[in-house]
Amino acid sequence: HKFNRIVIEWRSAIFPFQTIRSIIDIAMVEAINSYEQFRELINGEEPVIIDFYADWCGPCKVISPVFETLSKRFGTIKFRKVNTDEQEQISEEVGIRALPTFVVFRKGEQVEKLVGANPGKLETTLTNASSLLA
Repeated sequence: HKFNRIVIEWRSAIFPFQTIRSIIDIAMVEAINSYEQFRELINGEEPVIIDFYADWCGPCKVISPVFETLSKRFGTIKFRKVNTDEQEQISEEVGIRALPTFVVFRKGEQVEKLVGANPGKLETTLTNASSLLA
């Protein structure tokens, strides 16, 4: 994974004596930009989890930072995302009916699917996917 380190410094005129600093590690989850890329990725030996989302989807925006954070903890799994509005062929083939949907693939097979923005269930899904390599 590629990580960017961003330092955010905020100074407010309302709170002139306070400075808030935080360091945020952001894992860069790559987007799938073509059907061919999708087919190649899901047919690999390593498990891959794909976040099917749309820019207009509120719950997708809420769970996205969680997905990014989990991508750092589960390094043996490939993390990718698909914008369902831009990649309709992929979304139709996988059978996406609600957003967000997270799907785990390995060796061309769909091995697990999670519908909804539930961080606990997403972590469980990733733990299950990690066990595929054992």
